[in-house]
Amino acid sequence: MHRFSEGIFILRKETTENLSFVNYDIMSNSKKLAVDKYGIKNATVRYQLSADELHQETLDKKLGVEASSGAIAINTGKFTGRSPKDRFIVKDDITKDRVWWGNINIPFEPEKFDKLYEKVVAYLSSKEIYVHDGYVCADPKYRTNIRTITELPWSNLFALNMFLRIEDSELDSFKEDWLVVNAPGFEADPAVDGTRQANFAILNFTKKIALIGGTGYTGEIKKGIFSAMNFELPVFRNTMPMHCSANVGKDGDTAIFFGLSGTGKTTLSADPNRHLIGDDEHGWTPENTVFNFEGGCYAKVVDLTAEKEPEIFAAIKKGAILENVIMDDKGVVDFARTDITENTRVSYPIYHIANIQPGSIGHNPKNIFFLTFDAYGVLPPISKLTPEQAAYQFVSGYTSKVAGTEVGITTPQKTFSACFGAAFMPLHPAEYGKRLAEKIKETGVNVWLVNTGYNGKMKRCSLKDTRALITAALTGKLNNVEYKELPIFGFKVPQSCEGVSDQSILNSENTWDDKAQFSAKLKELAESFVQNFKDKKFAEGASADVLAGAPKL
Repeated sequence: MHRFSEGIFILRKETTENLSFVNYDIMSNSKKLAVDKYGIKNATVRYQLSADELHQETLDKKLGVEASSGAIAINTGKFTGRSPKDRFIVKDDITKDRVWWGNINIPFEPEKFDKLYEKVVAYLSSKEIYVHDGYVCADPKYRTNIRTITELPWSNLFALNMFLRIEDSELDSFKEDWLVVNAPGFEADPAVDGTRQANFAILNFTKKIALIGGTGYTGEIKKGIFSAMNFELPVFRNTMPMHCSANVGKDGDTAIFFGLSGTGKTTLSADPNRHLIGDDEHGWTPENTVFNFEGGCYAKVVDLTAEKEPEIFAAIKKGAILENVIMDDKGVVDFARTDITENTRVSYPIYHIANIQPGSIGHNPKNIFFLTFDAYGVLPPISKLTPEQAAYQFVSGYTSKVAGTEVGITTPQKTFSACFGAAFMPLHPAEYGKRLAEKIKETGVNVWLVNTGYNGKMKRCSLKDTRALITAALTGKLNNVEYKELPIFGFKVPQSCEGVSDQSILNSENTWDDKAQFSAKLKELAESFVQNFKDKKFAEGASADVLAGAPKL
């Protein structure tokens, strides 16, 4: 930690780099666990520590500071976002013919994995380490036990927040289905270890291990396990996995929100009038239930205010982890500051949100929202899709990568992320698209495309207006309004909506001074959809229904 003269605290980026040289004399926790079977020898194991204990460990070791809200504030080091090019899957008998191999799912040799794993556990040996037992998938039918071994106390607190919690009475009989080994201070040797650079996140489906090293970014922990679930649930358990948030209305209707980081998924699902199931990953079962994968939320906090996002703001208290934020000498966070990264975040257990769905399971899905950040400024703030258009949009996954969510992204960049979460989807997108299309037809769910990005004046739709549009869709107030068809794409665009500040913004064309330029940009965006399908060979695996939803050029 460094204090500048103006009274601003910044957590140094090198926080994790010198950990291996520091020893601490700390009383062992009363809960015991042997880790020799994992190859970790002579370690001091801090097992199943509470949130308060892990919070205090972080403070005692000077690995973080306490914010005025009571939350712990840490710096994740060199990496403040995911590193997709350093995510690998071991190519083995389970994965070789099922995984969609390429730039997203990069193959890794089993022998290389074994050797790298041995290096990591040797690195963790003779150290003080932290172990947490929990599980993912809230539906008991799909429960998957997770053991997380971390080098740092705040990484373990993240696992405690993000995975579902077990009772102490379950510890003696606990057996993990997946093991997470997280060592931010370990750096690989690419020339020897088979990685691209010093950091890595590798899934091994045969050994059921997620191996992470060289990066302190906590998001790699949850995304590793959720990528594993996105393979296992459809392949072995006939369940649709979704990179989405979900909530439930007072009448029991479930809403599902798809969207990449920065599109508003977490914010929009934290609705004071609805019960939150979860904010990032869910399964949609054959029984037509929707269950949360996780036990917490991981939200972006850039420009966070109590007025705009009261639920998230109130959730930032003791037990939460603030990542890469700037605070003053009194511990007050300046959420507008992005000195370290645009991707400032908070992790908190889901019960920090007042309005949560008991059991983290919903029934009766009625509405699906695809959230996109349109960098072109041509898509309407909301439009209604046919089942065919919905399937095509889902497989396409159009959005813009928002600053800070990945290494090297500083401004919004147009991208297509299949299934609104390609980075976490090991199977071919067409497999997920087929499952979603079947669910839409089976349930009659309404599907909406919501642009939380730019309009023709390169201004974002206000959060207030977006909430008004989504509320209108949820409550049926958009059922009986006039609609107009968006050229080329064919989406139905509502011409009026209660609660929207300016009705003219509903038609994106109205926000452009040059109508000819609007038409040209709309066509350009449509052409990029078609080209994306061609480049990624989506058509080869897509059904006729999916192809029918393509833009009409």
